[in-house]
Formats: sequence, C-alpha cells, structure tokens
Amino acid sequence: MKKTVQEIMTWLQVEQQLVTNPLITGISINTRTLQKGDLFIPFKGEQTNGHHYIAQAIEAGASATLWQRGEEGAPADFPVIYVEDAEQALQQMAAAYRDELRATFIGITGSNGKTSTKDLVAGTLSAKYKVQKTEGNFNNQLGLPLTILSFDEDVDFAIVEMGMDGFGQIELLTTLAKPHYAIITNIGEAHMEALGTRAGIATAKFEIIKGLQKDGVLFYDGDEPLLQDLVAQTPSLKTVSFGFGARNDLFADTIIGETTGSRFDVHGLVDETFSIQVLGNHQVKNTLAAIGIAHAVGMSILEIKTALKNVSLTNMRMQLVNGQRNILFINDAYNAAPTSVRAALEFMKTTTLRPEKWLILGDMLELGEDEMAYHRDLATAITAEDATYICLFGPRMKVLYEELQRRYPHIDSIWSADDYTPIIDKIETFASDQSIILLKGSRGMALEKIAQRFI
Repeated sequence: MKKTVQEIMTWLQVEQQLVTNPLITGISINTRTLQKGDLFIPFKGEQTNGHHYIAQAIEAGASATLWQRGEEGAPADFPVIYVEDAEQALQQMAAAYRDELRATFIGITGSNGKTSTKDLVAGTLSAKYKVQKTEGNFNNQLGLPLTILSFDEDVDFAIVEMGMDGFGQIELLTTLAKPHYAIITNIGEAHMEALGTRAGIATAKFEIIKGLQKDGVLFYDGDEPLLQDLVAQTPSLKTVSFGFGARNDLFADTIIGETTGSRFDVHGLVDETFSIQVLGNHQVKNTLAAIGIAHAVGMSILEIKTALKNVSLTNMRMQLVNGQRNILFINDAYNAAPTSVRAALEFMKTTTLRPEKWLILGDMLELGEDEMAYHRDLATAITAEDATYICLFGPRMKVLYEELQRRYPHIDSIWSADDYTPIIDKIETFASDQSIILLKGSRGMALEKIAQRFI
C-alpha cells in the first residue's frame, strides 16, 4: 500500500488541517514492529493505551498517526488524523483499499485446518501467480484489516484466513474481504463454549458466504452433514464439495503415507494422483480445497501436481522432525480439538513409517462445560494395539488417563499435570530409531518443547 495521508483521510471521510502530506507505506499497531513510513494506529485497551507510545512511534519512523478524539497528548508538527474509533477506522481503511485492489480474494474459515489450507492454496497458486496471504494468526477483526492493507497493489491472489469465537464475526470479516472464493475446511468443537453446539459453529462459519462475490464459489467439506444442510438451504449458492465420500465434487482415496509425505488419488472434477510433503488424511482433505481452487482459476493438472510437490506448511502441522538417535517426531502441536486429535490418532493407527508408536497428547482448550467428556471420549479412538507408549499432559488429560487405565490396565501410559520432565525422561529411556512420536495438543500446552529437547 502506498497512499498519502490526504488519501487516507479521504478513505475515512475526515477533514482537518495537515502539517505535511507524507506517503504512507504500511500500517502498524505496535511500535516494536513499526517500520519507517508506517501509519501508527494507537489502540486504547484495559491494560495499556497506545497513545502513550506516540514518541516511540515517531522515533521508529512513523509518517503519521491516527488519534482518537478526546485523547490528550497529540503530537504537534506531525501529521495526525483524528477519528472517533480506531478499530472502525482501521476496518474502514481496509474496506476502501480492498475495493481498489484487482486481486482475486480467497477467504478461508473452519474449525481446524485453516492455516494448513491457506498454505496449500497459496503454495499451489504461487507457482504461477503473485500470491500473498495472512501471516501468522492475523485473522480477527484487527488482523484481517491489517492483512488487507499489507497486500501489494499488483497482487494476483489475496488469501485471507478468518477466525472467530462468536456469531457475527465471520460476517464482519467476509464483508471486508469480499472473497471471490470461500473455503470452509470443517466443523469441529473449538469455541463450543461460546457457540453452544456444533450446529451453532457451522452456522457461524457459514457466515462467510455473506461477503461472497455475486458469482463467487463456496468450497466446503462435503463429508460434514451440517454443511450439507446449510448448502441445501441456500439453493442459489455456487458450491464445490470436497472430501472422502464419492458423492463429493472432488474426493480422494487410496491414501498412502510415505517418508516424504502423502500420495493419493483424486476423482471428480479432477482425476489424477497427487503427492504432498505432509502426512495425515485430514491434510489430504485440505489439499483437495487447494486443488479445487487451482483448477477453478485455470491451472493445468501438471501445474497443480508440480506445485503441490513443493508446498510446505507452517510449522507444527503434522511436521516431520528427526531427532536424536533418529527418533521421528510428528509435531502437530499448534492446536487441538476432538476432531483434529481423532484425525491425528487415525493417522497413527494406520501409519507403517515406524513400528513403535508413541502418543503424546496435551489438553484441548476452549471446549466449554463438556470439556472433560471430550477428553474422556478420546479413549474410544485409542486401543492398546495402536500405541506402545501413551503420555498425557495437562490437568484435563487426567480423565483420559483414568479411562485408559480402566479400559487397558496393561497399557504403558503416564500422565503429568504440568511438568514435561516425566515425558522427556520416558522418551530418553525408551525411544529409539524404531519410534514415531506424535505431539498433539492445544497451543497453550506448547508440546513442541518436548521435541526440542531431542533436536
């Protein structure tokens, strides 16, 4: 983005006398990451007030600042744009810039797999086009506008991730992004605390269609009955379903896990064999969305196949990591909910990469009042034959440990509420070059720290 202060004031529909009219080349809400030429946007929160850091912003090279009316300390002899509400102003700027961009926008939401799908779509399209995407977890009411404003004016495809924890939030984000293509990866149990039921989660995710362009297309997990019902209730919506069921517009079968990733066959709109550098059937399903989008925008089968072979995902998504003594870790520790944990367990049950299988599972967070039941019910996805060792971490995992002890009293399992040491010691003592170790837990459990001790 390259806009003068006066142009930004036009976006915001504000008028005032300017000291100078410098060029703005970026947006920042944090003086620690602010770059020269940025417009500084100070936010006023319960714990801190960004207006108090204006001196640091100017010293770091800010070209101008927004300023909430009524706040004292506005700098003299410096370009200041006065606004009533900084968050609304940020969103208004993003909406105005979005309307100027000629890029094809792709919006992605879902309970699990948003970031992996974003990486797969971006990696595939970038083999032929200029592509930019959401970085990190900038997927909320502040992060998405900042992402839009960070896109280059000549970008071909802009991929934005949309997160939420309540109704109405996806609608706000999709209205800002106005995607040409939308993807709903799946419906899980994350944010059950706020939305009550999986049906509520599906309804909240389905809000993404409210910003969809007139001729836009929704790609969705066709194996999910809740999404099937919502699509059926919207007959005018253009859709492409993907999954493992043969009724989907795109479906995958014959999935083979290899030391370099996964190989699988795709049928329907595309009939071909593909390979990706990541493990897990759920990642294959995410890849179907990328294949569908790439096919829709005109990439050839050969171009898609070649691109997918080189796509890499953000760390901690079924990431293969070789440790000391050639111990093989699967670092899937970025996040966890019952659906994604079961998917990872299913992979471990079927993989033949190593004969000795370890499950290291951490607490699943934000599951609401039924969280203990969700943890206990994971026992139905585990048998004594599936794993040689089971290590559980976090206070909520105690109920799964007790249930496994009840079902399989001879299984080799341990539980630790808040200390990694017993798990690290067990790996140190028993793991070898015959071991494959799954790390799966919510972000707050930081299970990757266990693997780091062996790298």
